[in-house]
Amino acid sequence: MEASWGSVNAERGWYVSAQQPEEAEAEELSPLLSNELHRQRSPGVSFGLSVFNLMNAIMGSGILGLAFIMANTGILGFSFLLLTVALLASYSVHLLLSMCIQTAVTSYEDLGLFAFGLPGKVVVAGTIIIQNIGAMSSYLLIIKTEFPAAIAEFLTGDYSRYWYLDGQTLLIIICVGIVFPLALLPKIGFLGYTSSLSFFFMMFFALVSAYALPTMAFSFLCHTSILPIYCELQSPSKKRMQNVTNTAVALSFLIYFISALFGYLTFYDKVESELLKGYSKYLPHDVVVMTVKLCMLFAVLLTVPLIHFPARKAVMMMFFSNFPFSWIRHFLITLALNIIIVLLAIYVPDIRNVFGVVGASTSTCLIFIFPGLFYLKLSREDFLSWKKFGAFVLLIFGILVGNFSLALIIFDWINK
Repeated sequence: MEASWGSVNAERGWYVSAQQPEEAEAEELSPLLSNELHRQRSPGVSFGLSVFNLMNAIMGSGILGLAFIMANTGILGFSFLLLTVALLASYSVHLLLSMCIQTAVTSYEDLGLFAFGLPGKVVVAGTIIIQNIGAMSSYLLIIKTEFPAAIAEFLTGDYSRYWYLDGQTLLIIICVGIVFPLALLPKIGFLGYTSSLSFFFMMFFALVSAYALPTMAFSFLCHTSILPIYCELQSPSKKRMQNVTNTAVALSFLIYFISALFGYLTFYDKVESELLKGYSKYLPHDVVVMTVKLCMLFAVLLTVPLIHFPARKAVMMMFFSNFPFSWIRHFLITLALNIIIVLLAIYVPDIRNVFGVVGASTSTCLIFIFPGLFYLKLSREDFLSWKKFGAFVLLIFGILVGNFSLALIIFDWINK
């Protein structure tokens, strides 16, 4: 199905006016989009909680050691790379919001539908599902392997046979008691309070990194959560949501940089890819190290329910887009996703390697390739315009980064 300006989106039944790009950039929402946003949000999520949710999505993307990267690239090289990724991520969000205003759609999947018809929607939804399942499984794998060790450091003597030191048992209890109930919440805005708690955990990591530093994500992928957060924002507008994004990206950049810098200055050339292992090796049973490790694990844990929302929505969009909301369907899809990620975390020992390839491809698509490609397809601006040229640069950058990342991962596998 080819969707064009001034046409009817047959699947969603939305009419999109043939507005010029300058008109689409207006701060006021189109009436159709405004109605859709008001339908989805009640009463609306505050600016601060939206920032916390978006920061939680940003800092919960990927598993890379920031200090290890700084040790290999240098402080200046790392700063340039981190700033480049942050600016490009913010710009790609700007393109997504522009397309959201122009097309009156409120989901990443529908942007794919509007740009390339049903195949576009399926590709976007499938990419979101794969990326989010991989991310959630990776986080749960960290919980399974690191949580028992963190608890054991507070104990003396041999407690190895006790249930609270068994990773699988702890994982199941945590998922049933924390992850599943939070993931069942009907609106992503409700997680703003837990996201704020996760933010303060991250700040604690950064401030005490002279002693301990979490293994945090070197990534600014938050695009699957952008539109759900946008839909529930109080007084939603493109400018207000862009301010939410810029604030979240800036604070995330600050935490990333401080954490990486202090971790690097602690170990220099002996930095490990996961710093907590290094601190546990050199400072066993240190109270500060143990406390930070627990905080890092809780921060990772509180990210998992947030990632449930775009994953569940992608499943809904693929298979149940024409059905009204049902609590039974909502419950069953959440339960199925929870079971899948728990089983993967328990029974796939090398899940981080498996999803390293998936993450390098899907994350690159969601943060760089799709926003650039969709904007080039949907915008009627001249190709030499700054925004369209920027979209083209974003697309090419994403293709190069994705292929380069995959090549490095495969080369590393061959060497090992």
